[in-house]
Parts: sequence; structure tokens; C-alpha cells
Amino acid sequence: MPIQLKQFTSPADEKSLSASSHVLFVLPPDKPARMPYGAVLEKKLKRSHSKYSDLAKTPMSSDLPHGGPSGAPSGTPSGAIASWVVLDAKHNAFQRHTLLRKALKTLLDEKPQTLAIAVFGDDAFRKAAACDAFYVVSVNAAELPSRKKSKDKPMRLKTIALHGWQESHGYAQIQARVAGNTLTRQLTMLPPNELTPTIYRDKMAKLAKDNGWKHEEYDMKKLQKIGAGAFVAVGQGSEPQDAAIVHLSYSPKGVKKHIALVGKGICFDTGGHNLKPARYMHGMHEDMNGSAVVLGILLAATQSKLPIRIDCWLSIAQNHIGPKAYKQNDVVTALNGTTIEIVHTDAEGRMVLADTLTLASREKPEFMMDFATLTGSMAVALGDRYSGVLGNRPELLCKAMGAGTASGERVSVFPFDEDYEEDLESGIADIKQCTLDGGADHILAARFLSRFIEGDVPWLHVDLSSSNRKGGLGAVASDVNGFGVGFGLALITRILSE
Repeated sequence: MPIQLKQFTSPADEKSLSASSHVLFVLPPDKPARMPYGAVLEKKLKRSHSKYSDLAKTPMSSDLPHGGPSGAPSGTPSGAIASWVVLDAKHNAFQRHTLLRKALKTLLDEKPQTLAIAVFGDDAFRKAAACDAFYVVSVNAAELPSRKKSKDKPMRLKTIALHGWQESHGYAQIQARVAGNTLTRQLTMLPPNELTPTIYRDKMAKLAKDNGWKHEEYDMKKLQKIGAGAFVAVGQGSEPQDAAIVHLSYSPKGVKKHIALVGKGICFDTGGHNLKPARYMHGMHEDMNGSAVVLGILLAATQSKLPIRIDCWLSIAQNHIGPKAYKQNDVVTALNGTTIEIVHTDAEGRMVLADTLTLASREKPEFMMDFATLTGSMAVALGDRYSGVLGNRPELLCKAMGAGTASGERVSVFPFDEDYEEDLESGIADIKQCTLDGGADHILAARFLSRFIEGDVPWLHVDLSSSNRKGGLGAVASDVNGFGVGFGLALITRILSE
């Protein structure tokens, strides 16, 4: 159920906040002349040996006194709490979102049912601050999967009261982004016994029905029949053999642009015959995060009614050990006829994506983008604060950087030079799946994937090294952060504006 938004154009004062138990003050670099509970803030700053400008680095919270700062009864509830944060024009979206997330933590930890946001400053500042604050509050108030036993019904935020700015659109696009991000996190966080390929496919069928998407599946029998040997090599190791490529399509009337999104959906990754040790197998139910990001983008685009055709292709499988599981030194033939020498069975993501990219490119979209938790080397290169992008058009990479900055979901560009592919030369097949040397595997993986795109379609590959960061990232406080939904929407918006 969406959060109810109440908007008030007038700046907040102590009277309008008198019934609020949790208040977020979003302030400009220059301290407002008149601000509710200003005396409370001044005392807290003095006590902590801080200045007003320090709130642009470290937000601050304090209890609000019963009856207001003067001590006279004013109706302010006893135990009310406020957080103060300063946003600066020098801050980029990631910095603003991070500051707001930190300012909100103390408030949201108490699981309030209502929360007040009070923005101050000139019109331009209040407009931007209200938008950012509404997004960060909403995305962190989302209900996420939990299997903890509790006698009490979990409390959730029901109402946001926004003071100091009002928008007639009610932040509909922000709410769509929140819905997409929430779907991505909810799916990614499900335990693997609750999101097998069969269950996942059923969930996608329901999403398609609820949102009016066209729905098509390529199951293992169909994939074997059409010769998708790269995907089948991975899927055949599981019992039951319930792997599939799922095709969902959003196509409103009168659209002129057409894009394709591809997502890696490995519901659990053991590593196959090259079995992962326990330390690295833990958390491998999240290896389907790329497909969840694609579903989140599709949901947000649908709710935003974006005028663009989006075809989503989702590679849903598990990487298991079994009598039929693929092995090192196997040679398999992909859908486009390319023969692949298997070097490491834990490089299954690029195998399922290879045939999926071929199917997607055959629909001749104007642009393709895939999302995948693909390589450990990208995490080594960037850590878990950024995700990496590679692609076959320099102009796309520039747009990707801009979309990452604008959305607060940062990406870094990596080389994509042709000579890297020399490392994938095979003596017995058209190409090696990977090498055993490690090194620049994130670049080699992208070069490998590019071999399966037909028709020279403009393409961007997103390696999701920042899909999970302990303590949250940017706007989002949960470890699984839904990275990619905001970035993807920002990039699609740029494509639409061309």
C-alpha cells in the first residue's frame, strides 16, 4: 500500500509541527532566519562543539522538549524527535541521498507511522530538497522480506507530511522509482528455497498479468530445440530442469523508440563442478539480482507511463552439480552458432546471458542494456560503492556516466578494446568462456558477451558490483540496495529526450 502524502505550501512552524512525533528538517547552507525549534538545534550544536555548517557533513538529531522550547504548553507531544541536515549546492545526488539517509536513520529506526519533512530556503532549494527527501524517506520505509517470528504486527510508515513545498504531480515518478527499487530488493532478498526458477517464473507471470505486459517463456525443451546450447549447458545441471528465458514486453500505443533490457537471474550459484567454498557460496541466492533490477526498471517505467517499448529478457536458472551438469573442457554451441570452450563452470552468468543477448538482439532494438552480478574482478576493481559499465559505443558510456551522477547510483567506465579478446582465443573452439588467470575478467566477460549480439546493436553492460553494501549505499539503508533501477530509469529518460 503506497504511503499517503500530505503537502503544505507554507513553511513549517512549531504550531504546524505540534502533532508530529518525528520531524526531518532539510536546510540550506545559509541558516534560515526563522526556524521551528531553532533554540533546540543551537543547544545541541553548542553541546557537541559543532557549527551549523557541520550539518552539511554530519546530520544531527535531538529530542524535542514537551511543550516546545519555551516550556509553555503548545501541544507538542512528549518524546518527539527531530533530525537536521544541510544540503549544499555543491553536493551531487549521491551525496545528498547519503546525508538524508543518515539523517533519517534515527527517525525511521523508531518505526513511526507518520513523519514530517520540513524544507527551508529559496524556491529552487525547497523544490529540489522536497523531491530528494520524499524519495529517501519512501524508499527506506518500504516493506522488505523478513522471516523473524513476531507476535506484533510490524509497524510501517503510513503518512508523510511535507511542509514548505507542494507539487501537483504528487511525486508520481518518484513513487514509481520507489516501487521498482522495492520490487528489486524484495526479490533479491528472498531465500533460495523461496525463489527457485519455477517460483520466480510464476511470480513474473503474475507481474505480467497485473501490469499488462506481454509474457513469453523459452523453457529448456524449447531452448534445446532452437539450439541455445550456452544457456542449456548451465540449466541442464539442475533437477528439475526448470530454467528458462522469460520475455516480458511493455509496449504502449504510439511509441517510436524501442529498447531491450537483459538480466542475469541465477537463483542460486554453487559454482557447479568448480564448487565455491562456503565463504563465497554464502549469499549466492542474490546472483539473480540483475534480473530483479530489470523487473524493477520495467515496473517503474510502466507506472511512470514512459512512452517507449521495453523488451525484457530474463535468464532464469540455477548453477548446480549433477550428472548432467556441464564440465571444464566441454565444448558447446551457442544460439548464434559460436562454439565455446568451457574453462570454469563458475563463469555460468556469461553463458546464460550469451543466448539471451542473441534473442534480444534479433528483435532489433535501438539500444540494449544488460544487468548482472557477473564478476568478482569488478568488485575487486571498484569495491562495493560503484558498479562498472562497458559498451560498444563511446557516446553510450558518456550517457551512462551522466545517468549515474544524476540518479545517485554511480558507475565507472572500463576499457573495451578489441585486443583484450586475444586472451579468449581457443585451440578447439571459436572462443574460450573465460581464463583461469583472473586479472581483467570483468573486461574479458564483456568482450565475450559482445560476440553474441547480432546486428551491431548499441549495447551497454552493467556489472553490479555495488548490489549489496553493508549499511546501505546512497539513498538506501538496507544492504541489498536495488542499485540499477534509478540509474536505468535516468538513462532511459536521456534516450527518450534525443
